[in-house]
Amino acid sequence: MLKPITLNNLTIAFPVALGPMAGVTDLPFRALAASQGCGLFYTEMISAKALYYRNPNTEVLMETGETDRPIGVQLFGSEPEILAEEALKLEDRFDFIDLNMGCPVPKIVKNGEGSYLLGCPELARDIFTRMVRTVHKPVTVKIRTSFSGDPDEGLRVARIAEDCGVSMIAVHGRTRSQYYSGKADWSAIRRIREQVSVPVIGNGDIFSAADAKRMLDETGVDGVMAARGAQGNPWLFREIRGLLTEGAVPPRPTREEINETILRHARMLIRLKGPHTAVLEMRKHAAWYLQGQPNAAALRRALNDVSTLEALEEVIR
Repeated sequence: MLKPITLNNLTIAFPVALGPMAGVTDLPFRALAASQGCGLFYTEMISAKALYYRNPNTEVLMETGETDRPIGVQLFGSEPEILAEEALKLEDRFDFIDLNMGCPVPKIVKNGEGSYLLGCPELARDIFTRMVRTVHKPVTVKIRTSFSGDPDEGLRVARIAEDCGVSMIAVHGRTRSQYYSGKADWSAIRRIREQVSVPVIGNGDIFSAADAKRMLDETGVDGVMAARGAQGNPWLFREIRGLLTEGAVPPRPTREEINETILRHARMLIRLKGPHTAVLEMRKHAAWYLQGQPNAAALRRALNDVSTLEALEEVIR
């Protein structure tokens, strides 16, 4: 059912991806997803302009490990020259270069970046052309179905991307105006898949292994991408892999496994970002991990006061 994807000289053996999410899919979380069977990774979204002006805050976003492979660096921007130049500087560190054309956040859109580019086909063509001609690694793109609501917008950009030599397209089945609400339109993903020849990754409403299988069956995509469904749930990838490769979904994690994963996640974050920042970030992660668990509401309230690893351990245990 799920076959490897080959992009130039890069082989993606198991094309089930952890979707890039700002403030979520950093190195520690990608490592946890990898340990559960995820097969494709992206960095958090990184501003090409911030890289160009050597903003020091971008470096932590580009930290990778031994297990989160293959991995692409996801760039956003609207200036073809800067995007191509920064991609060239980074290509030795990553397996592919990804362009974000799906972010719906107002401050990104206001700058003419992210999903705004779906309504600018000629600028998109210039960006794709310059990036593909400049770098030697595969160039990929992540899009939405449309920016303005025009049902053909995403398809037009996907065709332009293919024509310019883009190697793979990830499609989030929502419009910009939907943000992350409502239901993803898988028929729009299928329509794009049927009209381009490059591999397509389907994204949107993958919250279970059954969702991943249904996405593959209904759209014909070459791979699937889970994002919000993986928040506090790296075991989603274990379950997808089990269903797609062995025909059975493994058991859900025990409460003990969840607790140990929370603390493992916290320790990795501390090594990467220091204790203060890491523990503050773990508040949201721990709340996601504990969804559906007994006393989850009380535990989430207690997490709001956590400021040290020891305090986090006390709440969790």
